[in-house]
Amino acid sequence: MTESQRPSGEYPMYPSYGNGEAAYPPPPSYQPAPPASPAPTGPFGPAPEPPAARRRVRKPVALIAAVAIAAAVIGGGTATVIGRLTDAPAATAAGSGVVPGTTVSQSDKGTVAGVAKALSPTIVEIGATSTAGQSTGSGVVITSDGEIATNNHVIADASQIKVTLSTGRTYTADVVGTDPDKDLALIKLQGASGLKTATLGDSSQVAVGDEVVAIGSPEGLTGTVTSGIVSALDRDVTVAKEGDNGQSQEQQGGGRQWPFEFGGQQFNGDTGESTTTYKAIQTDASLNPGNSGGALINMNGEIIGINSAMYSASSAAGQGSSGAGSVGLGFAIPVNTLKADLDTLRAGNGS
Repeated sequence: MTESQRPSGEYPMYPSYGNGEAAYPPPPSYQPAPPASPAPTGPFGPAPEPPAARRRVRKPVALIAAVAIAAAVIGGGTATVIGRLTDAPAATAAGSGVVPGTTVSQSDKGTVAGVAKALSPTIVEIGATSTAGQSTGSGVVITSDGEIATNNHVIADASQIKVTLSTGRTYTADVVGTDPDKDLALIKLQGASGLKTATLGDSSQVAVGDEVVAIGSPEGLTGTVTSGIVSALDRDVTVAKEGDNGQSQEQQGGGRQWPFEFGGQQFNGDTGESTTTYKAIQTDASLNPGNSGGALINMNGEIIGINSAMYSASSAAGQGSSGAGSVGLGFAIPVNTLKADLDTLRAGNGS
């Protein structure tokens, strides 16, 4: 046979037939696996893990992604509802818990200036006219439509009540309810709306040494700010139940030194026969006639007490009004007492 001159590979490849070494091309040295066999092995060792197993691993990731997408779609409304439920104060009128209102900005927290800036618009001056004459006190705005908390002795027996906001605007106010035993009262402005309200804090969290700010209208000086610390807790303070009881000392500017008893002594005059005693927060923040009914505030801008009584050296010494002034002994009704009494006051009832 003549040797072919064609280069290798130029012959077409056809299926070969035959057995053993005579077959072309020669058969493999092993029997190939049947086509239907699912054996995972191949010519180069074990085959990779089947795709199905990898898909099973991915399923939880895909599920998480699907849940995340669904949550993103509905999350806004759901988060709002959940937030309203979880952020709602545990108590809004009694005991502990915080009743939300005006707050101090984050940058101003912990400063007297920050507290004064935020809370001054929520403190008002109260002018009460009664048969005993004209007196000046303070109050705290607790609702945007003009509910104001103050001392009972500030408005007791008043025939007319005028309230001046920090802006200078004046309203006529009506008495909603009084509680002489707690020396608390609730009045409401006529035709008011959109007022800034104070945040009522939790006086059970107050500790001796805490820094505090007092805001009120001593001697008719609206929006006066002083500061100090909490000097003591649970002081027994006794005051007259009614405004005409006792002999209060009239002060210049229409103010009045409201009589009270502390430590077995009487100050600022005679409290009379009808009195009540309550546990008070003692502070060295300067309080003067006209501060009664105003706010004692912590450094977060939360009301922790309603200022109610202040000691004047002149009252103990029997001197005239020229010697009046704060000597660092003031007292405030704990705000939790006010919160526990709000429903009673709003119902027009008292103890």
